[in-house]
Amino acid sequence: MSSNVPIAHGDITAPTPQNTPLTHAPIAAGLSRPTVPDISEDNEPAEDEDDSAQITSAQAAMLGLVQGRLADLVGKSSGYIESLPIDVRKSVEALKGVQVKQNELQNQYKRECLELEKKYLELQNPLYERRNAIISGSAQATVEEIEAGSQASLKDDPLYTPLPSDDAAPAAIPEFWLTALRNHVGLSEIITERDAAALKNLIDIRLSYLPSDSPKPGFKISFIFSPNDYFENDVLDKTYLYQEEVGYTGDFVYDRAIGTEIKWKEEKDLTKEFEIKKQRNKNTNRTRLVRKARPTDSFFNFFSPPVPPPDETDEEMDEEDLEELEEKLEMDYQIGEDLKEKIIPRAIDYFTGKALEYDVMDEDEDDFDELDDQDEDGQFDDEV
Repeated sequence: MSSNVPIAHGDITAPTPQNTPLTHAPIAAGLSRPTVPDISEDNEPAEDEDDSAQITSAQAAMLGLVQGRLADLVGKSSGYIESLPIDVRKSVEALKGVQVKQNELQNQYKRECLELEKKYLELQNPLYERRNAIISGSAQATVEEIEAGSQASLKDDPLYTPLPSDDAAPAAIPEFWLTALRNHVGLSEIITERDAAALKNLIDIRLSYLPSDSPKPGFKISFIFSPNDYFENDVLDKTYLYQEEVGYTGDFVYDRAIGTEIKWKEEKDLTKEFEIKKQRNKNTNRTRLVRKARPTDSFFNFFSPPVPPPDETDEEMDEEDLEELEEKLEMDYQIGEDLKEKIIPRAIDYFTGKALEYDVMDEDEDDFDELDDQDEDGQFDDEV
């Protein structure tokens, strides 16, 4: 994907304009491998190699034992706090009380940031309406708009040849949103050719925030469609909910997502594949053909988001299944954030492909880890 937000089951932090880094790389908590200089034959006799190997092996075993012990102690009291005098322990409790008030202020701050985002979305909405009118061809582009766009193109490419600045007749841009979505690194992987036929009818994508008096804060992405051969819905919504209180890092925490139920037309469900199977009656030995449906990959599975399991069932779930579910939740949440923070506000950059170079840059940085190993000559190995 183009950008990966750190995500963990039960504590998914929502990026905002205030906390989203320029490079959305996953932040992994861990230790880097220690860097040691190469030991040449001149520095150490060959006969000591076996001893060194034994020492290294013993150290590795000891390190593994210590790490295992430390892992067992995570979340458990060391007994230190309990050993303090009663008056000191009261001071510790008082600090917790101060922290509670700090948390309340942080909650208030994030709520006000959310209200500020809503305010500026309202200011941008007329521009989004104007954008939609140009895309659909219902309005004519002005000379000023064309000139401003040409200046932006020249800034990106000094060799760009500006278009004539005279009036232009209204001209709809075909498959604008399908092209924009396909130019997003993550979405391009889940949009199938079958999906594309339906997404050609996508005429707009809009962002809105949940009302301030909603039980939980959050936002909604609305996909607006023209009448099509695939489903009855004019609008497909995806709503993302945050928890009421900010998380430990001081940011909103992802709670869950809710998608619109798609009213598929007969035999047009893109989230299923159909196959014909023969069945034989055990009593009469007669055969019949049965049409069976099975789930398949589709962009439209986006509107049937994965459901986080209740916390008490985490230990009951198979570790592999839990990891798979967390990956699905991460991808679903990341796509929602990318639609909100990138694709909707910068749709034209995704349509032209300009945004792709930045997404690919982020992807490249995410794909590689720093290596401390050197080859026998002391030179870094360029092979990947």
